[in-house]
Amino acid sequence: MSVAIVKYNAGNVFSVKCALQRIGVEAVITDDFEALRRADKVVFPGVGEASTAMHFLREKGLDEVIKSLSQPVLGICIGLQLLCRSSEEGNVACMGVFDADIKRFSNDACPSLKIPHMGWNTIELSAANRLLPEALREAYVYYVHSYYAPVCAHTIATTHYITPFSAALHHRNFYATQFHPEKSGDVGETILKQFMAL
Repeated sequence: MSVAIVKYNAGNVFSVKCALQRIGVEAVITDDFEALRRADKVVFPGVGEASTAMHFLREKGLDEVIKSLSQPVLGICIGLQLLCRSSEEGNVACMGVFDADIKRFSNDACPSLKIPHMGWNTIELSAANRLLPEALREAYVYYVHSYYAPVCAHTIATTHYITPFSAALHHRNFYATQFHPEKSGDVGETILKQFMAL
């Protein structure tokens, strides 16, 4: 099985590659269009700023390539956000795979809750899916983010921090998690294994 990690200017690709190695999967980090199209699975991770990342993807033509992929694709953190319609972070239009607009957390009503949302929190499964098995209901996963996808038609898991938000999304061959499976211990490894088995 060939696995490609999308290479672009939004870090953490190496931590994802190491996490995949821990479950016995060797992945190539690439921005080559044909390598991405040929791969059996594609992982689209990211940390960084949405408008800068989208500008880079558009400049390289990677946004159109990613949207056109027909094999299983897993977006992680900003990867999830860029697969949505738009983001308040830089007020940028994104790829529109998921029918959601990314919002910034506001803690005006509860200032004791810090932004970014950072650390461990639970996921609640909200739709049957092949990425998150029932055994992971209320499992703890690791987050670092200031922006979120509201609960929408493509939501398959939620987390509550300030407001309920989409912990994971699924539409056609596209899956995405707002949390970091590569930093979520055994739970994250289970999710990566589930993705590899799709």
